[in-house]
Formats: sequence, C-alpha cells, structure tokens
Amino acid sequence: MNRSSGFVPPPMPFDGQSALRQQAELLPGGAVDLSIGTPVDPVPDLIAAVLADPDPARPYPTLTGRRIIENAIVSWLDSRLNVSVTPAEIGTCIGTKELVAGLPHLLKLRDPSRDTILYPEVAYPSYAMGAALAGCRAVPVAMDDQWRLDVSSIDPQDAQRALALWVNTPGNPAGGLDDLEEVAEWGRSNEVPVFSDECYVEFTWDGPARSILHYGHQGVVAVHSLSKRSNLAGLRFGFYAGDQDLVSYLRETRRHQGLMVPGPAQAAAVVALGDQDHVAVQHQRYLNRLNLLIEVLGQMGVEACLPGGSFYLWVAAPQGDAAGLINRLAQELGVVATLGEIYGERGAGYVRLAAVATDERLALVAQRASALS
Repeated sequence: MNRSSGFVPPPMPFDGQSALRQQAELLPGGAVDLSIGTPVDPVPDLIAAVLADPDPARPYPTLTGRRIIENAIVSWLDSRLNVSVTPAEIGTCIGTKELVAGLPHLLKLRDPSRDTILYPEVAYPSYAMGAALAGCRAVPVAMDDQWRLDVSSIDPQDAQRALALWVNTPGNPAGGLDDLEEVAEWGRSNEVPVFSDECYVEFTWDGPARSILHYGHQGVVAVHSLSKRSNLAGLRFGFYAGDQDLVSYLRETRRHQGLMVPGPAQAAAVVALGDQDHVAVQHQRYLNRLNLLIEVLGQMGVEACLPGGSFYLWVAAPQGDAAGLINRLAQELGVVATLGEIYGERGAGYVRLAAVATDERLALVAQRASALS
C-alpha cells in the first residue's frame, strides 16, 4: 500500500560518505575515519570482567537491581559533579539517543496544548528528529560566536508552544560551553522544561565539569551517558536526573513501553560509575589527540583550536569551502571527516573531525601531513 503522503524517514546523516571513504582508502595504510564519534579504545578490564558474568542477563530487571544502579548514580553525581539528588529524581535509559528521540512524544502526551521542541541551531541531529517523529515543530535556537545558546533570541510565541528546550554542553559538534544558569532561569521563567545533554561532561577542557543541576532541579533534567566516558557505546546505558515530577512521569511512561535497561548493562554501569581512573586515562587520550590534529591541520595551512569541551574539532574551512577541505583531508591525509551542514544550516562552511582513531592511526595521519611540506 502506498502511503507516500505520510512520514518518510530521511537518510541517516552519515550514510552518504562512501565516495569520500573510497578516496581516503587509496592512500597507503588506508582511510582513517574521523567522521563518527564512535569510541575505539579498550573497554576497561574491571568493566569487562563484570560483562563476562551471565547471571544478570537471565531475569527481567529487578527492583533491587534498579536500587543498586540508582545508588551508583547518586554517588557519581555527588563525587564527580558535586550535585545532590535522591533516587526518586533518577531514571535510566537504553542509551541517551533513545531518550532524545522519544522524549517529544512523551511530553506531547503530557501536555497536548504544546507542540514545539527548541534545540541549538548547530547540534546533534536527533534533537530535531525526535520532534519530527512525534509530529512536533523543531525550532532551532540561535547561538553566539562562541557556539553558546542564545536564549534571548527565542521568539515568545515559540516559548509558549514549547514542550522542551534541549541544551548540549559541551556541545557536539562545536564544543561550546553554555551558560547553564541562564538557560535554567530562562526555562523556569517561561515554564519550559530544559533537558541538558551532558554526555561529554568528562571532556571539558576549559574549566571544571559543569551541569545544569548546579542551578537547582526545578524544571530541569540532566542527561548522561557511559558511551564516551567509559568506551561503552555498544552497552547502551544512560541516565537522566533532575526535576522529580518530570523524572517520575518519564519513568512511569517508559516502563509501560518496556524501556528497561538490561541487567548486564546495569551491572556494568555500577562498576563504571564507581571508577574514575579509567576516565582520567581516556580524558588524556582525547586531549592528546585533539592537540595532534590541531598540529596536523596547521601543517595543511588550516587553523583550528581546542574546543571548550568534547572530543571534536569544529574547523572553519578556508574561504568557507567545506567540500574542498573535506576532499583535501581525504586525498592528502586519508582522513574521513564530516561536513558541518549535517548539524544545521549555520554549520555550512565548517568541517567536524572526531578524535576517535587510535594513537597509531593518528600517528599515520601525522606522518602524511609531514610529507606534504
């Protein structure tokens, strides 16, 4: 049956890079893929040991198991971010992308009078896609020249219709660090829930790690992930914490959907959140790789600088020719990068590189760059 008048899923953002990857593969040693933020470093041994135990996979996730992971989250937020929460203010999710994409639908059920999701104008595509999947309006919010959200630019009519405002700090792709106090105050004064995606919080380069929960819990929810900090993107574990009414509503509705984190993921998360040493190692790895890539780009005559946070370089292409730069990277360095326009119209003229290749692969890129001069 032809239903062409209904929703047609667009291609995934990274599906159209095969030609670029083929070009990069022509260099000796092959392509070095810096297009997607997929962790490549080892899963820490103490987490791998927990994953080897089959027992948590047998039963449905239990209340006891939930309490153990909630306590681990409470302890981590306190020790790492100096944020105090109670178990009633915490929910878990099967990776944070699942929560991001599904949130608008659940919020629209809660308040059918509203129909709008606000999100940064240069951002992870799933914020807008979640709105589309819920039949909502996706309205981008302007950012300043440091890639920080400008809440003063939000049209009051859009605020009145908003189900939520997403903020992402440190940001993907540009690495900006938002004024979370200002964002939280804007949300409360406009009665718009604010969801703060903080999955890169462990990779904050400019100052200390920060959370929207530093400015109170009312009307705000922080969203966190193990994917980046612990090299566990395939485990699909995330959590959200903050406003008790919002969290309680999401927990109960998501239970009806069967969105429960599997037992093995819960067990691994408890161990991961209880150990900061492996995160410190990963923090230094990404910092070293970003600095190496900045040097490599400089050898090409392309200026780049360390972002405020995250493990991406957001690079302004010379003369605004992002296609030209992305092709140079593939042809001269064998590097596969991403066009900035994937992240919003204002991203045109920029290229994003993810510092996710191993040190050995990036050393190969550095050798290729040195050979250019």
